[in-house]
Amino acid sequence: MTVRNKKFFLLVLTLFCSSVLFSAQAAVKKPGKKAVVQTEEMRVIANLTTSMLTKMHYVKRDISPENSQKLLESYLKTLDPFKLYFTQDQIDYWKLRQSALLPSLAATGDVSIAFAIFNEYLRNLEEYEKFVKEQKFSKADFETSDLYQFDRSKTPWAKNRKELHAIWRQKLKNDLIAIMLQDRIREEEQKKEKKALSAPRKSPEERICKRVSQFVLYNRNLEPIEVLELYLNSLARLFDPHTNYMAPRTEEDFNIGMQLSLVGIGAVLTSEDGYTKIVQIIPGGPADLDKRLKAEDRIIAVAQENGDAVDVIDMPLTKVVSMIRGTPGTKVKLTILEGVKGAKAVPVTIELTRNKVELKESEAKGKVHTIRNAEGEELRIGVITLPSFYADFQAASSGDPDYKSSTRDVRDLIRSFKKQGRLDGLVIDLRSNGGGSLQEAVSLTGLFIKEGPVVQIRDSSGHISVYKDEDPSVEYTGPLLVMTNRLSASASEIFSGAIKDYKRGVIVGDQKTHGKGSVQTVADLGNYLRYLGYNFPAGSIKLTNAKFYRINGESTQLKGVPPDIAFPTFTDTMETGEDKLENAIAWDAIREVAHTQYEPTIAGTIAELKKRSDERVRNSRDFTMLKRDIAYLMKNKGRKTITLNLEQRWKEYLREKDIYEEQTKLLHLDTPDPKKKNDKKDLYLEETLNIMKDYIAIRKGGPRPQAGRAIAGHQPVKPER
Repeated sequence: MTVRNKKFFLLVLTLFCSSVLFSAQAAVKKPGKKAVVQTEEMRVIANLTTSMLTKMHYVKRDISPENSQKLLESYLKTLDPFKLYFTQDQIDYWKLRQSALLPSLAATGDVSIAFAIFNEYLRNLEEYEKFVKEQKFSKADFETSDLYQFDRSKTPWAKNRKELHAIWRQKLKNDLIAIMLQDRIREEEQKKEKKALSAPRKSPEERICKRVSQFVLYNRNLEPIEVLELYLNSLARLFDPHTNYMAPRTEEDFNIGMQLSLVGIGAVLTSEDGYTKIVQIIPGGPADLDKRLKAEDRIIAVAQENGDAVDVIDMPLTKVVSMIRGTPGTKVKLTILEGVKGAKAVPVTIELTRNKVELKESEAKGKVHTIRNAEGEELRIGVITLPSFYADFQAASSGDPDYKSSTRDVRDLIRSFKKQGRLDGLVIDLRSNGGGSLQEAVSLTGLFIKEGPVVQIRDSSGHISVYKDEDPSVEYTGPLLVMTNRLSASASEIFSGAIKDYKRGVIVGDQKTHGKGSVQTVADLGNYLRYLGYNFPAGSIKLTNAKFYRINGESTQLKGVPPDIAFPTFTDTMETGEDKLENAIAWDAIREVAHTQYEPTIAGTIAELKKRSDERVRNSRDFTMLKRDIAYLMKNKGRKTITLNLEQRWKEYLREKDIYEEQTKLLHLDTPDPKKKNDKKDLYLEETLNIMKDYIAIRKGGPRPQAGRAIAGHQPVKPER
């Protein structure tokens, strides 16, 4: 710990100690349960978390009435994101008390209001459960022209119980239609496979009732610390989307995941508007090998191998993760809404076998593609796919000179390409690479440049560190293309941004990368509490304490790294990326640092490459069909309502199904066996290889690039170690 950090640590403790030691207790009763007691421990956790957020986070927020109001809004959104359970009079009651929320947390750690609101939420859920069991529907109810507003996040709260019950009935009809469609899809698949039709074990009404009862029971059984976690995370989200409090159980799950020993499906999950959403498919995991589960898919139910599905909508992420995790070799069934189909997605059930991530599958892979130029000359283009920026830190720290790393593997692949013959061009495929080691991003950049700065990091105090490649050797000096998409994040953005700033290569892909330019650190609350004489499990807080900046001074936050040449893609239509997250940290820029330009005339080259690529895309049948389907999806993307007519929903499903199948064919992802990979064809890779062919021709025919010249800027700062 640096002297600066020690001083700050003492400051936090001083602020914390002055307020927490003389707290009273409060209790709120759960329906049908023993009293939930706000213990001294909970007050301690709440007060310390609030102090650390307001003092240590990169974004400075004060204890103001405005932020206190935002805390109430955030907590209500956590509990009821689509405004389905509270009425306006209930909201008005809590608004009268909202000004005390943040001051109470900062002064005494009082969270009694959080339990009071949660208790009322439980009563509303129980009322909904009773309502669902009493409803009756006829065939005619599903033949109307009624529309259901499924996204009520921006609508007013229901004025009264009567209006709320009307919303409930529409919601129930929509849920029933989803189950009916799922049954119909299953029947169609059985007919197609010439299998005997099997009747569902329970009616749609019975399944809905059970799902709702399970959801109510889950919330009724939440422990006090879990309710506290919901409340403190409502506060944390006011600072940025990547900051959160982790209760001891959540902390345990987080640590397991970081150690890559989590046995599950191999996917990174997040919670968004009540849904558990797939953020990233981990290379080498069960989901990656299966190929059916994709980023942006929403998990709405989880079932064990022979058990009934449990509704996980509005369920805390930690609970969903614990249900998915299990013994290697066992099966788990996920009911999902496919992200690519948006609001009109029909539930689909996928069965996966739990297993550990096969690290071999997450390693860099390479292949040499042979193409011919306009003169008929054979060109050898190396393509390296890098799923993540990985490193065996344990082996490295123990002094193993041959420790595993993405940089070493990419270097070895380049050398193997050269041994096979002349290497005319190189493509680094970073599509869906969610990042990883910062040091690996720096060292990988060093394979293509002489020593120099790669990335800047500014901490919460304003101090700027510049991370440099200090190895003067260069592994490859020829034409370089980097492929990215909206799922390329963090370390991927550092690498592609550096390549772009050095004018060392051309970036191709989606309109932008993910745009995550923030840095997080995890602080164990127990370490702080022991200075105060406390000794109990308190969990941790993960908070944002720094930002990444390119060497040209621009942050990668929000904007990501724009490509030099963009393709029409389905991933650009997804609601993914830092700019789609609430309370994301703003973009800004700092000073540029001195660096080299390896191809000063590349702007003219890129303009010509883009012109030729645009013409090919415009005249391509595959891209034409792709753009048509993208336009259709974009047209319906902003819809917040959906028909409650069963047959109309079926027609919409069939249309979406056709689009999805066309997309799959265009991307050449369709194989007889979904577990088998097919890397023979790839629409975007094919166009990238065409761009590389043009790039080689332009470089060969035009003036040779200069050896590299320095541009104006401040002298690089050596990073603190």
